[in-house]
Parts: sequence; structure tokens; C-alpha cells
Amino acid sequence: MASSTSCSQADGIIANNHEFTPLEKHVMFFDINNDGIIYPSETYKAFRKIGRGIFRSMFSAVLIHFNLSHKTRPGKWPSLFFPIVVENIKYAIHGSDSGAYDSEGRFVPEKFEEIFKKHANENADSLTYNEVKEMLKPNRKPKDYYGWANAFVDWHSLYDLGKNKNEKLTKETVKALYDGSLFEQIAKEHASK
Repeated sequence: MASSTSCSQADGIIANNHEFTPLEKHVMFFDINNDGIIYPSETYKAFRKIGRGIFRSMFSAVLIHFNLSHKTRPGKWPSLFFPIVVENIKYAIHGSDSGAYDSEGRFVPEKFEEIFKKHANENADSLTYNEVKEMLKPNRKPKDYYGWANAFVDWHSLYDLGKNKNEKLTKETVKALYDGSLFEQIAKEHASK
């Protein structure tokens, strides 16, 4: 994506020649004003849109921006506003994850399928809470405590947000997370309540 100053907006959508990666699409839900930069206030609003409470939304916004902003910012100087630059989100990929995004933020279908082939024991198209916990163990890289913590938070948050009435995380839900459509789906469901 071009810098926010070189992007034009058409009907509230960033318009330029950039083809968004699945990882960029995954985070764009949080870019409320579609300018390519996500601020903590936008992340807070996005979490509220998907039905998270006030405290949880504030805590999530602070935690996410504190951990990701410096990795996505161009240059060496941090910003006290803790922005996350969407086009640089690939630099915030943490270790000890599933590998379903490559280092450029592209979706890797083989790694996605591997999640379910290796860990969906009860049902081939869904994961139980215990299967999610067990899946995290073989993905851990030695001494990558930051990656372990991030993978734990990511997957437990996804399970909490996306589990169905049978307490299972379906393959379709996980795919929607990776392709960037899950948050929009949940926001629509929450708005209709």
C-alpha cells in the first residue's frame, strides 16, 4: 500500500494500485477510517463493533498497539500515538505460529490444511478447545517466549470469539479469520442483535 498521503479514498475504501495481502485484509477491519494507519482508538471501536466489552476493548487496543506499532512503523523513531501501518503488518508476524501466513503476509493453504489434518481429532472440520491448546505446543520455537505468548493469545481469542454453539472452532471460521472476513461477519451479527 502506498503511504496514507498518496492514497485516495473512494466511497470510504482505500483506492490505489496495491493488491492487499490476506494479512493486510485481516487487519483492515480495524482501520475504521480506511487511511492505511490504525490507531488505538480505531482498534477500540472495532472491538466494540464485534461485541467486546469496554474494558476488554481498551485492554486489547493498548496491548496490540504496544506490541505491533514499532514493528510496522517506517524509520527508527517510535510514535507516542502507537499507530499500526497496514502495509507493514507483515513485519509484525510473530514466531511460533501456524505458518498459515508467509513472511509477506500471503496465505499458505497447505499450512492452513495442516492445522486440521494434524490437530482436528474429534471432527476433521473443527477444533475443540483442547485441540487448540495442543496445536500450540508443536508450533513453539525454542526460546521464542514472545511468539509463544502471541500464539496463545491469538488462538485463545479466536476460539473465544469464533466458537460455535457446540464449543467448536470450525474450519470455515478459521479460514474467515485468515482471509479477513471474520470480523465483518461478527460485526454484522452483533449489529443485528
